[in-house]
Amino acid sequence: MNLVIDIGNTRAKLAVFEKDTLIKLKIIKTDKLYKKVKQFFENYKINNTIISSVTKTPSKTLNFLTKKCFYIDLSCETKIPFHNLYQTPTTLGVDRIALISGAIHLKNHQNTLVIDAGTCITYDFVNSQNEYFGGAIAPGIEMRYKALNQFTANLPLLKAQTIPLNGNTTKNAIHKGVINGILLEIEGIIQQYKTKNKDLTIVLTGGDTNFLVEMLKSSIFANSNFLLEGLNYILNYNLQK
Repeated sequence: MNLVIDIGNTRAKLAVFEKDTLIKLKIIKTDKLYKKVKQFFENYKINNTIISSVTKTPSKTLNFLTKKCFYIDLSCETKIPFHNLYQTPTTLGVDRIALISGAIHLKNHQNTLVIDAGTCITYDFVNSQNEYFGGAIAPGIEMRYKALNQFTANLPLLKAQTIPLNGNTTKNAIHKGVINGILLEIEGIIQQYKTKNKDLTIVLTGGDTNFLVEMLKSSIFANSNFLLEGLNYILNYNLQK
């Protein structure tokens, strides 16, 4: 079995895979990581682990894994299943590496655009020759709401919700501006890629997947666990190598 660990700034996801099948998923606070990793090893026969972290991976957890199994701490030096044409590969986030790897696993030799709607909204494109060219990074939903609140004197801080066509109050106008702006951005970028790439597969993932997917007009493959599946694929790819 494989243990996949995705560490964010405040939360971490731990997932157990039997080959390509996700059999257990747990979301925890990052300060509980070491304790929860130990529990997973007690409850499952784990042979291999991969870690993706936006910060430095805690040494206590790494020391434990060193004694227990083969593990990969994902970085720009890890072997990956695609040709990376990003001009600054050392600055490419490990989350984006995992997402593109997931695209390769899902749609091998097909043009694929992966949209990750989380703290930021990232757009990453890999072509039918498994060549990765980059994409775009934009503010996510929560970040846009916070920006309107923090950079103005009177606009309130709101949580995302859908509203009718016209924002007939200040709160509704904020909702309309933020959500409509994101939807038009996503649809517009999809159309840009569609005009240059035939048979384009579009994947939507990230924490805001369920909120956005029903409002988007484009045909989209939605999978909130896509990054975890990409990490598992990288791990298996390295084990084969």
